[in-house]
Amino acid sequence: METTFDTVWSKSKILVKGIIIFFLVLLLLIPTFYVQNLIEEREARQKEAIAEVSSKWAGRQTVAGPFIVLPYWQTEGDSTSRLTRVKHYAYFLPDDLQVRATVTPQEKHRGIYKVMLYNSRIHMAGTFREVASERLNIPVENILWDEASVKLSLSDTKGLNEELKIRWKDTTLALAPQTANDPMAPEALSAPLPVSSLEELKNVSFSSAIDLNGSEQLLFTPVGKSTTVQLQSAWPHPSFTGDILPQTTRVQDSGFKATWKSLSHKRSFPQQWKDNAYMIAGAPGRNAVAAGNNINHGAFGADLFVPVSGYQKTMRSVKYAILCILLTFAAFFLIETTHKRSVHPVQYGLIGLALVLFYTLLLSFSEYIGFNLSYLIASVATIGLITWFVKDILASGR
Repeated sequence: METTFDTVWSKSKILVKGIIIFFLVLLLLIPTFYVQNLIEEREARQKEAIAEVSSKWAGRQTVAGPFIVLPYWQTEGDSTSRLTRVKHYAYFLPDDLQVRATVTPQEKHRGIYKVMLYNSRIHMAGTFREVASERLNIPVENILWDEASVKLSLSDTKGLNEELKIRWKDTTLALAPQTANDPMAPEALSAPLPVSSLEELKNVSFSSAIDLNGSEQLLFTPVGKSTTVQLQSAWPHPSFTGDILPQTTRVQDSGFKATWKSLSHKRSFPQQWKDNAYMIAGAPGRNAVAAGNNINHGAFGADLFVPVSGYQKTMRSVKYAILCILLTFAAFFLIETTHKRSVHPVQYGLIGLALVLFYTLLLSFSEYIGFNLSYLIASVATIGLITWFVKDILASGR
């Protein structure tokens, strides 16, 4: 009977041990899961650091404008059939707009985290050929000329390094945060226009230079009937984004250059509108129609794209952890059965924990010295530890 039992056990021992090893692999997924949580936590802390530094420097920037705003009176009837005068706003966009922008990346640090910011020098010029108020059925005599203004919208005015001025015909106008109630462009910078008739708004040329800080992204809204944007930077990893892609690009290790050309038929908003038909800037409008027709949705430009970070690379590596553990166990199992050497399941577990420790080493080192070198160091340390351990188990250096 004992002989029969020994025979059965010797035949089934390999199968039983294989099943035990398989369950050990599944059990080791638990510490691997905690390593993934640790990576996500460190990546979230990095994003918090980026957001904190960006909030003090300036956030993502979208430049929209310039555009003309003409308030006017309109007689309306109320529920009691009484006629009252209500103030409305008309918006007019330029016919031509040319933008040249140079973006200089700046690297800041918050503890161990690197934050990519930028400073941009933007020069814009263009023309208002004609302000066609008759297309909006606005009587000229109802226009409030003393409240006429030119406006330009920036996503984050904290990024301005100099007073924003615009050359308007032969005069220079200083744009400042507005005090008037303009619900569809509440965050725009404004300057009063010294005009008293539509004739004074014909063939108006303008230009402006903007020194603007930002982070991650710079976009331009194609407010011109014909808009041309030329963007260049020393940043070698651009990600062109927005409503349209550039017509021409050149990306090199020394930086990139890109040119966009947008015509009015490529965008979803007209040259002029009244009130809440469309909205400028990011603040909410008075109703859902305005909120859904923000002209900045048609903006385009570039992200200062940061290549795959160490956290993303480490997370990708961890997702292959089960494969590495399984292949390592399979290799030792074959060595064990081939050379008639016995390895206890607990020793398999210790080897598996050493492999999990590899990913924590990779995460720790990559935060300081980069992913590639960290992978090499963590690999040498883990392989050396397992080699030293298995050498004594199998009593063979080979």
